[in-house]
This record gives sequence, structure tokens and C-alpha cells, in this order.
Amino acid sequence: MNMSFLQELFSSITQRDALQRKFGNKSKRASYDHRDLETACHELLHSDGEAASIVMASRALDIYQSLSEDDKRAFFGALAKDFAADPDQIDEAYRIYKSDRSNKHLAVLFSVCEPLRQELLRRLNLAQGATYELVKMRQDFLTLMKGHKDFEPINADFVHLFASWFNRGFLVLKRIDWTTPASILEKIIRYEAVHKIQGWDDLRRRLDDRDRRCFGFFHPSIGDEPLIFVEVALTKGIPDKIQPILADDQYDIDAPELADSAAFFGISNCQVGLRGISFGNFLIKQVVQELKQELPNLKNFVTLSPLPTFRSWLEKTYQQNSGLLTPEAQEVLNHLDNPEWEKTPELAERLNEVIRPLAARYLLKEKNSANLPLNPVARFHLGNGAELHRINWLGDVSSNGMAQSAGLMVNYLYVLENIERNNEKYTARGEIVCSPSVRELSKLGRKLFQGELEK
Repeated sequence: MNMSFLQELFSSITQRDALQRKFGNKSKRASYDHRDLETACHELLHSDGEAASIVMASRALDIYQSLSEDDKRAFFGALAKDFAADPDQIDEAYRIYKSDRSNKHLAVLFSVCEPLRQELLRRLNLAQGATYELVKMRQDFLTLMKGHKDFEPINADFVHLFASWFNRGFLVLKRIDWTTPASILEKIIRYEAVHKIQGWDDLRRRLDDRDRRCFGFFHPSIGDEPLIFVEVALTKGIPDKIQPILADDQYDIDAPELADSAAFFGISNCQVGLRGISFGNFLIKQVVQELKQELPNLKNFVTLSPLPTFRSWLEKTYQQNSGLLTPEAQEVLNHLDNPEWEKTPELAERLNEVIRPLAARYLLKEKNSANLPLNPVARFHLGNGAELHRINWLGDVSSNGMAQSAGLMVNYLYVLENIERNNEKYTARGEIVCSPSVRELSKLGRKLFQGELEK
């Protein structure tokens, strides 16, 4: 790389830090309200020169961090109203463009259609550490926007800008192991959202070189804050149960070279403020490539995924008096009320014959208002080009697994050469690619309905 470029880059950073030290230590007031922040934002938008803008952006972010929840809500209200696009300017620009459809006038129309708050967010991002501060600002916003429909355009602006700032080209994939700095390992423990990490010993087991891998995406502007990370188990064969993987005394293989499968058993998004910005697709593809390079013997790349909300959907949809299922199937489902059912082999098998087929129908047929799979985990993996491969009975017998998934876990299969094709079928036609075994289960599920009528 050109060293003069690096020297120039480091010089720029040093100058910016010097400005922070010179101007950032001015005496601060004891308290601020949303009007102070709005004034600071208007001053930032009218500032000239990079140096002044950096200082003003830092001051505005400092004021925001000091605000109460009510003042933050009032500030977002001002963003929605006072920092929107100007309707009169849009009308005038459109009138001119309509009479002369030149690229010049089109560019003016595009410019005036952009809300002023987008430029404000870009200028706020000039401050040191501002990218992460704006991510945290959106985290506040997502909580405060509930019940405020007029806040929705602000959310769209955040998503629009973050999609550019957190473009795949800026993300850095790092393997996380026991030599990773403790500051990052602490965050892995805190952010793990699928299977809680029970302290340092549990974390060390999950990072074991023998049969575990962990990878995370980082962004240069955010430093040691992970954006998303994935935990991987190296196994012989495709795993169907999570408890052996989480156990601290079980090893499926004695050396990584003996594994033929890599199972993604935990994918955790770390930053609430980046909700809606997709990293998982890039992460999984790159991790598959990293693992294939390290371990050429690996043949299967799958997930071992929960089925969140399935049990609540099952109990709500097929209530005792719903009349949707055959009497025999409904009678079997009533045994879900017995908290010990999974410990009775005969009863568990009867439930298996009803629940797994219904789960297959649920994953293949139940859609939300956007005509996408109702289950959020299914949406994520199918949207990334995976195949719905297998539904595993009693795959998670923890209290949480029984409560949310009726004990089921799902394998989604990633085949690199099929990912793009599967994704196209899913996004263009709503087609879910699944294995023959899942399709057969779905057919069995249909027979559980009264008169074979689907809901």
C-alpha cells in the first residue's frame, strides 16, 4: 500500500484528535434540553470548514448524551418536523424538471427530496467516535418511536445511511479465540443471544480449537465492538441436538481434521441500533469460505436453529375447540399441557407424529403480512439462500427450548453453489427450497387437518 497515503491518513486522524483536545474541553453547562440540541444541529448544518464542523458535531453529540428520555423524544419530534424535506422546494424543482427533463434538473430534484436530517446525520458523523454514538442514538430511537407514526421516516433515514456506512466492503471478519483481547471476549459473553454463555469456562469451551470456531464482523469506526458473531461446532455428521454441543465434557471429534460438518449453532446480532441492516448473509458465506480453506474435509455447512414462537403459534392456532385438526390429532396435542411429556417415551412419540408434520406445514405455508415465512429464523436463513433441510425432534430440551419451540430444532443447509439460486427462488417467487424429508413431513401434516383442509 502507498505509504504516503497511510501517513496522510494518520496525520488527518492526529489533527482531528488535536482539535478535540483544543476545543472539546470548554466548560459545559450543568444541563441541556432538546432546544439546545436543535440549536446545535442548526449551527452544524450552517457551519463552514471541516475543523469547525468536527467541533460542532462533537458538541451536539455531547448534548444528546446528556438529555433525558423526554427531551430525546422531543428532539426526534423536531427531526421529523423541522429537519424534513421542504415541500415547496420539491414542488418547484419538480415543476422545472417536468418542463425540462434534463439530468441537471433531475439532480436538483433528487437533492431537494432528501430530508435535511440525512445531511445532519452525515455531519454528526464527522466527530471522533460518532459512528458508534449514532448507532446508540438509533437504539434509543427504536424504543422511543413506538406509537409515533411520524417518526417512521426518521427510521428510514437511519437505515439508508447505515446501509452505506456498514457496507460489506467496510466490514472486517475476525476469528475470535482464547487469545482475543478480554474486552472483546466480555462482549461475546454479554451479546450471546441464542444460548447464554455461562461465564468464562463456558466461553473457553465454545472457543476450543479442537471442535469449535467463532467468527465476528467488526467495523473500523467502532473498534472492538462486534456487529455480529457466529459460533460453529465441528462435528461428524449433521447434528440434531443442541445439548451435546453445549455440554462442557463432550467432544464429537478429537481433532478438527476429523470433522465432516460445520454447524452454526448461534448467530448473535450485537448492536440493537443496527437492526434491519443485514450482516448475516455476508457473515455465513465468508465463514464457510474460511472453514473450507482451513478444513478441506468439511462437506456439510448447516445451522442448528431454534424455532422461536412455534409453540405459542401451535397452541393459539390449534386450540381444543378450533375444529381445524382431526379429533385424534387434537387429542394428542392436548398432552402438551403435561410438563413431563418429553420424559414419557410413548407419549413423546405420539406428539412427535403430530408436531413435526405441523412444524413442516408451519415453516412452508404460514406467512406474515408481507407474504414471507412467519418464523423469523426461517426468514433469515431462507433469505440468505439456505435450504430447509431437517426438523429435529427434541433437539432442545432446555426449559426455553420446550417453551418456545416444543423442543424442535431445525437444520438449514448452506451449499455455496446453490445459495444464489435458492435466494432467487425465494425472493422472486416466494419458493422455499426444502429437502424431500421436510416435504414428506408437510404432506403428513396436511392429513392431520379435518377433511384434509388447510388453514
